[in-house]
Amino acid sequence: MDVLQSKIKEKVQRSQEWFFSQQNEDGHWRAELEGDALLQGELVIILAFLGKEDTPLAKALARQLLKTQAEDGGWPMFTGGKSTIPNTVKAYFALKLTGHPLSADYMQRARQCIMRMGGADKVNSFTRFYLAILGQIPYSICPAVPPEMILLPKWFPVNLYSISSWTRTIVVPLSIVSALRPVREIPVEKGIRELFIKKPEEWGPLRAPGKPENPGLLSWDTFFRVTDKILKCYQNLFWKPTRRLALKRSEQWLWEHCQNSDGPGAIQPPIMWGLVAMKAMGLSDDHEKTKYFWNQLMNLVIEDPEEGTARCEPCLSPVWDTIITLRALAAGGIRVDHPKAEKALNWVLEHQIHVPGDWSRSVKAKPGMWCFEYQNDFYPDCDDTAMAIMALRNLVPERGKNQRVDEAIDSALAWLRAMQNSDGGWGAFDRNNNKEFLTQVPFADHNAMTDPSTPDLTARILECFGTLGIKVGQGDRTLDRSIQHLRETQRPDGSWFGRWGTNYIYGTGEVLAGMAAVGISKDEPMVRAGINWLLAHQQSCGGWGESPESYEDISLRGTGPVTPSQTAWALLPLIAFGMSDRPEVRAGIQWLADHQNEDGSWTQNEFTGTGFPAVFYLRYHYYHQYFPLMALSRWLNAVKKN
Repeated sequence: MDVLQSKIKEKVQRSQEWFFSQQNEDGHWRAELEGDALLQGELVIILAFLGKEDTPLAKALARQLLKTQAEDGGWPMFTGGKSTIPNTVKAYFALKLTGHPLSADYMQRARQCIMRMGGADKVNSFTRFYLAILGQIPYSICPAVPPEMILLPKWFPVNLYSISSWTRTIVVPLSIVSALRPVREIPVEKGIRELFIKKPEEWGPLRAPGKPENPGLLSWDTFFRVTDKILKCYQNLFWKPTRRLALKRSEQWLWEHCQNSDGPGAIQPPIMWGLVAMKAMGLSDDHEKTKYFWNQLMNLVIEDPEEGTARCEPCLSPVWDTIITLRALAAGGIRVDHPKAEKALNWVLEHQIHVPGDWSRSVKAKPGMWCFEYQNDFYPDCDDTAMAIMALRNLVPERGKNQRVDEAIDSALAWLRAMQNSDGGWGAFDRNNNKEFLTQVPFADHNAMTDPSTPDLTARILECFGTLGIKVGQGDRTLDRSIQHLRETQRPDGSWFGRWGTNYIYGTGEVLAGMAAVGISKDEPMVRAGINWLLAHQQSCGGWGESPESYEDISLRGTGPVTPSQTAWALLPLIAFGMSDRPEVRAGIQWLADHQNEDGSWTQNEFTGTGFPAVFYLRYHYYHQYFPLMALSRWLNAVKKN
């Protein structure tokens, strides 16, 4: 054993001990899922709508906003990013609502930053709704979100289930708000009219990131804008024959999707808009439904009494954190006979979902999946399900040793097969949710109207198949179609796009790891091109890093501050393809070893998780813990065999 091997063995043990010290009593792991200032700003605005802007919580959220203000006076989407209009306007508004004076230096800098970016006139569709509920702009300049959408049949081109699951859960409560138009009038001195350059009625049209400014007369953009005007005319009619039924059905749908779930979709936006919808319908604060939404929202709040701050998570990530932690521990030799691993495995099995969700409207399969959060029965996802299968098989490598594990894997694998899209890839929550024309609707500027196949997610399922012994050359039609999809989505430079992680390092690393798992040779041209791309983007220190800026400027792909998580993503496929002794791999392993903290953890401030490209990013507080552990453990295993 050489010096580096000995060092890595110690680092692996130290990291494993750190993880076991972090484990919850019932066996699972969960770290904070950090978003940007958008979350704090939006929550303060919602609190103000409820008349709670002077509460300790609202003021603590405002103090957190001050901590994250950038040097240019605004608030970015990720650490080191450029400030954005939606984030900065909401943060500024939140500070005003909680009593911060216009004369304060930080307020002046924020206001100047907003003006440089075009004023509040440039906010997106969702931000307009936040301004409308506090009377800053009229609802008439918000896009029409008619509750009648819930009445449209499945065969209609635009229906509730033709849009992505996360948009679906937001649209339903937002449609109630859009129809009822609740407003809480606030004092003029707490408003933000000083941020307006033009009258709200003169603000420009809304448009998704990357869409053309002048799409032409015969375009979906024009069609949806005409439709938007028609719907607004209908909104202004004294008698709307379908409105009462639509509101009733929307309320029923929303409440049904709260059952066995940490809120509709188990994510922050529909929870907040669900709360606003309940108040718009006249429900009291102590009504069952109002209290439910309030409690789910408060479950996402993290208070720091020492600093007097509070922040909000976009959702909770216990299943995701637990199954990846188990895979990282298993890579270092931990198996189900370890008491703490057994407890975690049982926790994972108990959280498998055995009831149909929204996916069952287009897929006929027996339920047997996992979601991302504690409870989200309507929205299990392919990524968590594939990762859970691998975690179970990693802990119990031999089939026949644990019947409960085998049955869980079998049902989950059958579900994944049924969820494959027609193009051979996989989306996250639905099958064939890929109608590109829906990205042209006026409220599509959050860049997340559809849930199409993505290379990184497709590759995860490829890796899952390989973990179960499903390899190329066995005539598995599902596998062969997915490989062809990945072949078709490779970029000319050899890389793959990363939808759920930043960005080309994540996408390329995931695809290569999946290909290695199913037995594709590293001499295959597309594999060799992908490997060369990764090696070409290794930095001189030995690590890898990429900024979310690459989502908007493709020339920046593969470049950015070096991070533990992205270094691990690059190393894992290189190790899987038998390159452990290469100087580049050893340099990457050395970088991870040198940057481990004394307690076995790693530190990373950069955001490397992706919520919605060019719109919302995430900092998973465990990404820079379990992925480096996985890489070090697999490297150690590989060099021992050589």
